[in-house]
Amino acid sequence: MDRPITTLFMLMSVDGKISTGASDNLDVDKDFPKIIGVKEGLHQYYEIEQTTDLWSLNSGRVQAKIGINAAGMPNKTPVSFVVIDNKHLKEHGIRYFCALSKQFVLVTSNKNHPAFKIEEDNLHIIYQNELSLEDVLTKLKSEYSCKRITIQTGGTLNGLFLREKLIDYIDIVIAPILIGGKDTSTLIDGKSLLSESELSKLGVLKLQECVILENSYLRLRYEVIH
Repeated sequence: MDRPITTLFMLMSVDGKISTGASDNLDVDKDFPKIIGVKEGLHQYYEIEQTTDLWSLNSGRVQAKIGINAAGMPNKTPVSFVVIDNKHLKEHGIRYFCALSKQFVLVTSNKNHPAFKIEEDNLHIIYQNELSLEDVLTKLKSEYSCKRITIQTGGTLNGLFLREKLIDYIDIVIAPILIGGKDTSTLIDGKSLLSESELSKLGVLKLQECVILENSYLRLRYEVIH
């Protein structure tokens, strides 16, 4: 394979939501710790997250939503981060990831992105006129020796990964809550299929493991059948 092995790792509600609402002011990381019956088992998700790949792929929108642009500078970790972003990360957010990451790779189609003004030894930029996830993954393996990567993006980017057949494994932690709302982001968003001829774009899964966690949480792990 000329790209890294990919795993989509997410926390979601029983009805598949990855946010608590359609506003950027609402977020599971911020809101779940406030909810009785959910907060008690939430630590398990973060503990599992610590065991994921040493390469992590994220979206700038999600990172801005959780406050990276104003967060205090973190300690260095052994994890290399890839962030797809055109307009959400500010200069502070870029420097945050440089401080956090072993290697930080920014993927952008914005020639005026603030990352171009920053000089850090571990900052790398993949510029594309138009986003190609396949090309991004190919470069991560050929130029940065990335062999496995965990995807933790929003529903729209997750949908692009699915449609382009770029997800190999699914690792989902399910919180015991129903959220609802047709405009609330789900695990997989993006364009809906409109015809039977598009059914090949669906992601068929083979269950690898189902673990009953504490406090009514579940962990489901699947292989994607290509």
